Amino acid sequence: MHFTEILRFSYPNFHLAPELDLKTMGSVEFETNRWIWDGACYPQLFGLGGIMITIAILWLSTGYLGGIGLPYFPFVWLDLRFFYKKKSRKRPVRVYMDGCFDLMHYGHANALRQAKSLGDELVVGVVSDEEIVANKGPPVLSMEERLILVSGLKWVDEVIANAPYAITEEFMNTLFNKYNIDYIIHGDDPCLLPDGTDAYGPAKKAGRYKQIKRTEGVSSTDIVGRILSSLSDMEVNKNHSKAFQSETGGSTRTQRSHFLPTSRRIVQFSNAKGPGPDACVVYIDGAFDLFHAGHVEILRCARQLGDFLLVGVYSDQTVSERRGCHPIMHLHERSLSVLACRYVDEVIIGAPWEVTRDMITTFNISLVVHGTVAEGSCSDEVDPYVTPRSMGIFKTIASPNNITWTSVARRIVDNHEVYKKRNVKKSESENKYYAEKKFVPED
Repeated sequence: MHFTEILRFSYPNFHLAPELDLKTMGSVEFETNRWIWDGACYPQLFGLGGIMITIAILWLSTGYLGGIGLPYFPFVWLDLRFFYKKKSRKRPVRVYMDGCFDLMHYGHANALRQAKSLGDELVVGVVSDEEIVANKGPPVLSMEERLILVSGLKWVDEVIANAPYAITEEFMNTLFNKYNIDYIIHGDDPCLLPDGTDAYGPAKKAGRYKQIKRTEGVSSTDIVGRILSSLSDMEVNKNHSKAFQSETGGSTRTQRSHFLPTSRRIVQFSNAKGPGPDACVVYIDGAFDLFHAGHVEILRCARQLGDFLLVGVYSDQTVSERRGCHPIMHLHERSLSVLACRYVDEVIIGAPWEVTRDMITTFNISLVVHGTVAEGSCSDEVDPYVTPRSMGIFKTIASPNNITWTSVARRIVDNHEVYKKRNVKKSESENKYYAEKKFVPED
């Protein structure tokens, strides 16, 4: 490509006369130098500063002082700000978002992903148990479990435990002064206190509030509803199954999800990178239903064993066959929850039950691991890890805790009346939101 073409592509407003070419570059240099001399007479260049700038220009753009010639002059001219403006390094923009983050799901993850896109560093406040009880009802997960879940998300940089439910003037000043927060973020759904006031009113008044789009198709209230409506299938508590069956209209099937998966959402959650040629690829699989702290911890342990963590998420059919009931969250919901975890590099959506030799070769798997705590029962006596065992690449790792999807569901079952009342109250506000909602663009 000719130099003139480079100039035209790089600087659309820079024009050379049609009759000029590289053979007449000497005349171009002469005319250019004359322009520089004339420019030195401009009023804004008078004085010592103007003389110094003129000398610098001549030195860099001509051969008079051993410079580098015309072909590089436009590039140098654009960087003349070096002589009069010192580049200042700005501090990172810090944004804050809070929440209960109870029954963590991909909607929470997507909200925090959007919040992170509005700044450079994301600080997340996890509301205390006491505040949740006072404003919404009892949480399903403990503070410790919710902290593990939030800290395990790839977009979170810092976590504040026991944050207040409402952004008071005092807490807002603490965020601005102690944590250097620039903006407070929340979704487009209203967050009202028991007295009907806006929980983010002070932040809006201070002009430090930004809004993101709520992720449709899922909420903690929705998940509790799915659990309550699927108790007969799960058979978690036989003593209450008949009562629940009548409360849910005799349905024995899980409520359907309203989530509409898109390829764009998967890309947004993905790391968009593969393992290096010599990377140790670790593989772990499971249902990962009702994504909980136990999942985060076992994934963290698995990731420490290699350079790249590949996670297989079983299909809905595989989970149903092994568990005897439908999963609470469907395949795409479970896959996004796993993909949002900071320890996960890639996910196989709808992974097979058995780890085959072909699969190991295809993904260049170096190590297959499995935890000591199994989720659900399986009537199939076939060992899904027989191949990696025979290859000497299978390892059992101790599960850090005993949390399972069943134990989480049991908490709701054992306190079904409390959660039923809570859901009725929350469902009213959610129905109102969907009835009045307007389009909100998303990044």
